[in-house]
Amino acid sequence: MLAPKDCTLFSGGAPGTEAFFGALAEEYGIQEVNFSFEGHQAERTRGLRVLTTDELALKDVSLSYVSRLLKREYTRAPIFRKVLQSICWQVSNGYEVYVVGSILEDGTVRGGTGWGAEFAKICNKPLRVFDQSKNGWFHWENNIWVPENDPVIRHRLFTATGTRFLEKNGKAAVEALFARSFAR
Repeated sequence: MLAPKDCTLFSGGAPGTEAFFGALAEEYGIQEVNFSFEGHQAERTRGLRVLTTDELALKDVSLSYVSRLLKREYTRAPIFRKVLQSICWQVSNGYEVYVVGSILEDGTVRGGTGWGAEFAKICNKPLRVFDQSKNGWFHWENNIWVPENDPVIRHRLFTATGTRFLEKNGKAAVEALFARSFAR
């Protein structure tokens, strides 16, 4: 088990999954870094790290590329680009990535959360998704999702992102993940 005081959660502090991971991190005594940007509404302000325009530009991403990769059309709005850039900061800083959402038939994860999962794949980071509709954990291995029972956070620097619509089973899965991973 990891000592919570030695760990850091990287996230975005958004409502739902990110806020829930953050609240548990605070409860366990885990450091928290929530990447945000000017004009972004973060629910979690503990460890808030507001990225500058120059810092966001360091993680710039082509919306055409993201749309093609995720097989859906994403808006060209500047705020959406900043969200994608901040997700890149989250994923880049963690050694493993945890996501709550829904895995689609094409292997991507539903919604904007999908970019966090895809960027983790691109960066070759250990990636786990709790699929709320399938009620189970999966990890990405050899280009497929493999069911996994009772994953454990193994790295002291980890990233969490996910749906804003966190359901009861998603909350229970994250609570159990923390209980298995961290000494109290």
